[in-house]
Amino acid sequence: MPRRLLHVALVVLALAYPLLASDSAVYSRLGALVLLGAIGGSAWNIVGGYAGQVSVGHAVFFGVGAYSAVTAYVHLGLPPILGAPVGMALSVLIAAVIGVPTLRLSGHYFSMATIAVGELVRVLSSTSDFLGGAQGLGGPALPRSAFDLSFVSATPYYYIFLAVLAALLWLTHRIERGRMGFYLRAIKDSERAARSLGVSAGRYKLYAYMLSAAFTSLAGALYLCMYQFVDPESGFGILISVKMVVMAALGGAGQLFGPLVGALILVPLEELSNSYLGGKDTAVTLMMFGGKIVVGKGGAGITFVVYGAIIVVIARFLPSGLLSLIGRRPTGRRTVGGHAD
Repeated sequence: MPRRLLHVALVVLALAYPLLASDSAVYSRLGALVLLGAIGGSAWNIVGGYAGQVSVGHAVFFGVGAYSAVTAYVHLGLPPILGAPVGMALSVLIAAVIGVPTLRLSGHYFSMATIAVGELVRVLSSTSDFLGGAQGLGGPALPRSAFDLSFVSATPYYYIFLAVLAALLWLTHRIERGRMGFYLRAIKDSERAARSLGVSAGRYKLYAYMLSAAFTSLAGALYLCMYQFVDPESGFGILISVKMVVMAALGGAGQLFGPLVGALILVPLEELSNSYLGGKDTAVTLMMFGGKIVVGKGGAGITFVVYGAIIVVIARFLPSGLLSLIGRRPTGRRTVGGHAD
């Protein structure tokens, strides 16, 4: 009963947050950014957390979603959100093509392969006139209809992102409790042992990779709808992938609410670090997951420093994430009447 009451209280707080933050545009926007980051982190968690395949190239799918949305507007005159299904289908196809060879690799070899693919796509996108080259593409400057999802306030985006995150968490929960979830956890613990028990490891890793790619692409499309602009760095930059990994690892990779907890900490921390440590001589500011990536004088490398410090802390003190601290029992034994219990 106490746990159920806690869940109800958290749901009510999530629904009421925009009302509580209505007097501050900064906090309203921050809430939307947290949810958007949690969507990306939860999508990565399917393959990276449950299956143990640490992809550092998920920016490929994020960028495909963002570019599919903006090209639907630029080249076809459609509302950007109508490009989301195309981006999701294309991301699933790309995941199938690159997943078959790369998922045969293990450990850091797989991670390095995904980095290489991500960087290749980023370079190719910067030379494509269809995608706007290095300058990128922008969505509708003024909303033509409600389907453009172009709002002045961050509140509508908050509720849209909240609905998508809820659907993703529900689906992940179903997978976690089903046969696929057991198979993925077995593969993560020991792929060789899982294969010896008859689990088709390659097939289920590919399923997880494709499903993760689809929702990562959706996160990219939602990002485009909120910011109405994407370029190769904000769409395919490696920091997007790193951010997904750090969010999941910080909260607890392989746990349902791990990426959400990570997003609740990382997004505000990144905003604060860029606000106070970015410096006045910053030359260029890019947007990634709604968070500012400062590039140029003064603020160069701040984001890398923050991520690096978090990774070191997680690896040293919290390898299972913050959620592992909940419910942890003391290792010492109790004594009852002078005898060990």
